[in-house]
Amino acid sequence: MILLRRQDEHWPNEFMAACYRQRTLQEVEQIRLERLALKSRIYRPRFFERTMFNVANWMISTGKQLREHYEVPGAMKYSHSSMGHLDALKTD
Repeated sequence: MILLRRQDEHWPNEFMAACYRQRTLQEVEQIRLERLALKSRIYRPRFFERTMFNVANWMISTGKQLREHYEVPGAMKYSHSSMGHLDALKTD
């Protein structure tokens, strides 16, 4: 009887350990599935992303137009680089 009582004392601990192990494995599987779903999701920019993209493109095109408008033709044919060499700049 004493031997059975000692075995019975460990049974709840082993049962709880098995339950915790099973729960942990289920959580790991859930995380794996969530990551897989996020990787396979199609990127669809929302309003903010679309607006920022359009603003950036507008700024680039406006900057190019301003540079072409105010740039003096032939004034900057050569520029000194950081290494001291003369680098030819394209003024197309």
